Amino acid sequence: LADVTGRRAAPAGGSGGRAEPESLKGLGLRVLVVEDNTVNQKLAVRMLERLGVDADVAACGHDAIESVVRQRYDIVFMDVQMPDMDGYEATAVIRRREATSGTRVPIVAMTAHALEGDRERCLEAGMDDYMSKPIRPDGLRAALVRWGGPVEEVA
Repeated sequence: LADVTGRRAAPAGGSGGRAEPESLKGLGLRVLVVEDNTVNQKLAVRMLERLGVDADVAACGHDAIESVVRQRYDIVFMDVQMPDMDGYEATAVIRRREATSGTRVPIVAMTAHALEGDRERCLEAGMDDYMSKPIRPDGLRAALVRWGGPVEEVA
């Protein structure tokens, strides 16, 4: 919980406080978090805000597709297991739409599955990267730095 909330145990004889992560605000990133669990939504958005990143939330795969059509995002964090339309299906639809639009947004899978083969399944589905849950601020930051550049033009 300390990693998620940014609170650290007070050192002996010292006062408590927050360990502020280095801000990525200067990058001007726009992020979409696709997550059906409201607690996980709030945690992810809070971690991103602490990193200086603006985030929108979609609660299901259908909402994710609508959001990506409506707004340009620098990166999408996609939950894999959601009711109705899961992250694999949503990613496939987004990738099909991108084939005609000439752009490609990086999609990072977020999943509680950490079994052998899960990463490969996400990559085969068209996702660019994989993060296992629980999501940690350092993992989010690394993904933002790795994938949060300008939207790639498809040749």
